[in-house]
Amino acid sequence: MKREVHLDGKKRVVEIDRLDGTWTFRIDGKAVEAEVAEISSGVYSILLGGRSFEARVAPQGGGLTVEVGSSRMIAEVIDPRRRRRERSEAEREGAQEITAPMPGKVVRLLTEQGKSIEAGQGILVLEAMKMQNEVRSPKAGVVERLRVKEGQAVNAGDVLAVIA
Repeated sequence: MKREVHLDGKKRVVEIDRLDGTWTFRIDGKAVEAEVAEISSGVYSILLGGRSFEARVAPQGGGLTVEVGSSRMIAEVIDPRRRRRERSEAEREGAQEITAPMPGKVVRLLTEQGKSIEAGQGILVLEAMKMQNEVRSPKAGVVERLRVKEGQAVNAGDVLAVIA
C-alpha cells in the first residue's frame, strides 16, 4: 500500500507491506522493518532495531496525532481516491466535452441546446448492443452544443455534447 503522508507539514511517500507481524515501511524509498502489534484500540507496540516503542494514534481533524514517547506528530494521510476525485472535479471547470463511451445509436435526446443542466442529469440515451444507456452530465452548467441528433450513429469517443 503506497500513500502520501504529510508529517508535521513535510511530504513523505510511504509504502507499507506486512507479512504476519512484520511490517516493512519504505519512507521516501528507504526501507525499515519493524514488528508491530496493536495492543488496544489506537495503541501499538513496535519493535524496531532491537528497541521497543509504544505508539498512540488518535484521529484529529482531518488527520492523525501520533505520539511515541515524548514526541508528538501530526500526520495527514492523502487518500489517492480523494486526490483523483478532487482532480476530476477541478478538470470539470470550464467547458466539458461529453464523448460517446462506446459505439451506438442516439435513440433519444433528453435536453436541448441552451438549457441549464444539473450534474448527473441525463443528456441523451445511447443504444449499444441492444441496451439503452443514459449519458449524463458530469457537471452543472448550460448545454452549449448538442452535436448529435436522434437516430444518429456514433463511434466511441465522438463528441456528443458540450457543457459550459
